[in-house]
Amino acid sequence: MDTKDLDARSYTDLLKGYIKTQDERALYGAEQISKSFIKNNILPEEIVNLHIQALLEIYPDLHELIQPSMNFLLEAMISYGLAHQEYQQLREKQLELRSEIHLAARMQQILLQSEIPQTDDLDIGVISVPANQMNGDYHHFVRGKDGSINIAIADIIGKGIPAALSMSMIKYAMDSFPESEMSTNAILKSLNRVVERNVDPSMFITMFYATYKPDSGKLFYSSAGHEPGFFYSSKANRFKEIEAKGLVLGVKPDTTYSQYELELNKDDMVILLTDGVTECRKGDQFIERDEVLEVIRTYMHLPAQEIVNRVYRHFERIQNFQLKDDFTLVILKKVV
Repeated sequence: MDTKDLDARSYTDLLKGYIKTQDERALYGAEQISKSFIKNNILPEEIVNLHIQALLEIYPDLHELIQPSMNFLLEAMISYGLAHQEYQQLREKQLELRSEIHLAARMQQILLQSEIPQTDDLDIGVISVPANQMNGDYHHFVRGKDGSINIAIADIIGKGIPAALSMSMIKYAMDSFPESEMSTNAILKSLNRVVERNVDPSMFITMFYATYKPDSGKLFYSSAGHEPGFFYSSKANRFKEIEAKGLVLGVKPDTTYSQYELELNKDDMVILLTDGVTECRKGDQFIERDEVLEVIRTYMHLPAQEIVNRVYRHFERIQNFQLKDDFTLVILKKVV
């Protein structure tokens, strides 16, 4: 007698005992045989058919009364079994896809990681948190041979693995440039050609690129349609929006960009960000840009890294710890 026959005999005996005694302890046996059904991959329609045969053995005189309804149940279970099998297959594929995305996100973190440069006169704080597994934001630092610090912050209009691949391409394109010898607008012009030739036309990249020169205390910068940052003047004790115009990367191959400059004095700050910061939501309402500045002002006496950490935690809380968009914030604080 094979396993299925044993299970059928056990099921019939259990059902007969339960009908006779109505003792719930008999249900423990049903639980055990259910585990056997799962172990032996018994389909739902097979279980229903087993139940029908058991009932007919116990109540042979009820055949004409119960057979039509049981046949109906059997057909329903056949359809259910097919649907359940499809569901299981889809679930397995979904789990496999999640695993692949998790691996891709981990690889993205490794490929795009950028060490914050250490300098005597500039305190730098950075936080970048993806809303989902893959980050559509990007930041990059390069220390020039002349002591300059090159800073890029970017946002891809598009998410997921395609965005991550595009960011990796941008990162390696930037690594190939002699950045310490190129102006910020020349960097963006070169990157624009790379994006226009290699990225799907439905995807665009915004970027803010800056170079800080410690010998002059000046910040040179250019923008490719990126979210405007802020400059805090310690002397005037006020924030103002950093003005920079430029077309997003990848739209036209011959786009040119302008270079601007700021002179930084002690305790001045430059705030660079992506729209995931300024488009945080309180319920159904977007916050105002001034609210970001109010929060920064609250913590501006702290080191730059502590400022960005506190600002992130503030806006994470007001969004109930569910980011609607990738959140990237960079603060440059002149300390001497």
